[in-house]
Amino acid sequence: MAESAACPAFQLGRPRYDQSSFFGRLRHFVDIIDPSTLFVSEKKLKECIKLLDDYKHDTLPPGVSADQLWEAQKIKQAIIHPDTGEKIFMPFRMSGYVPFGTPIVIGLLLPNQTVMSTIIWQWLNQSHNACVNYANRNATKPTPTSKFLEGYVGAVTSAVSIALGLNVLIQKANKLSPGTRMIIQRFVPFPAVASANICNVALMRHSELSEGIDVLDNNGSVVGSSKIAARHAIMETAFTRVVLPMPIFVLPPIIMSYLERFVLRFLQRNCRLLLPIHSVVCLVTFGLSLPVAISLFPQMSQIEVSRLEPEIAMATDCKVLTYNKGL
Repeated sequence: MAESAACPAFQLGRPRYDQSSFFGRLRHFVDIIDPSTLFVSEKKLKECIKLLDDYKHDTLPPGVSADQLWEAQKIKQAIIHPDTGEKIFMPFRMSGYVPFGTPIVIGLLLPNQTVMSTIIWQWLNQSHNACVNYANRNATKPTPTSKFLEGYVGAVTSAVSIALGLNVLIQKANKLSPGTRMIIQRFVPFPAVASANICNVALMRHSELSEGIDVLDNNGSVVGSSKIAARHAIMETAFTRVVLPMPIFVLPPIIMSYLERFVLRFLQRNCRLLLPIHSVVCLVTFGLSLPVAISLFPQMSQIEVSRLEPEIAMATDCKVLTYNKGL
């Protein structure tokens, strides 16, 4: 197999970049969320899967480079769920999170929201989040549809309730000037979305806490199902879901308030540019914050056997086991 000096040796099923460091995980997830993988054809996907199968069975054709194998694995990981082996529906892949989620973020951050617009945008956001959470869940154990619906209803209810409650409090704050009130109102989506995201993850993946998730040894073999590993996976994912909306829902209001204040005359003469500028700001902050947030923890996380259930510790000689945290 041909291999370039700058490219590491290919390892099937292993990340190309060091997952023990934040920057290694960042480079890994930049690949995972690469929007170009949304345009990969069915033929190309099958070619990538076949190439990886040939490598696995030591039947690679001559001249295949490590770069080609890494690219094939990148495409497969972006499209195929690691547990089910099935294609993830395009809008719910991590590579589609920014392109399909940005219009919703723009809607959430529009000024002068009415009660109805707040409900609609929060509903759309949590509907998208619920589907992304479900599509990228740890699927080593079957999850009943009822759990999915519980998580969905709980997330939508919490998001809408918090957003409407905060908007009512702001409107009743008579001591605030109209300008200050509008600026504060722009920050309402963050606490609403962050709390709903926690609720969404907790309810959507609640069954993992009672049933456990598979933990794997160094050879990728299942050692057992661990409720402790499930708790770690859900806590890590929930923390990621709180960090993710921070820059998305905090930076754009600050930037737009600055622009509206210091470029007021220009924007007054060119009102039609306000929404495109707002959209670009949201897209850039969303695109930059997503890989940073999901890089906080490796997708395939590790946990010491001594911290797991006694029956799992007795079933293996390994000191550390691996589990799929989900995204």
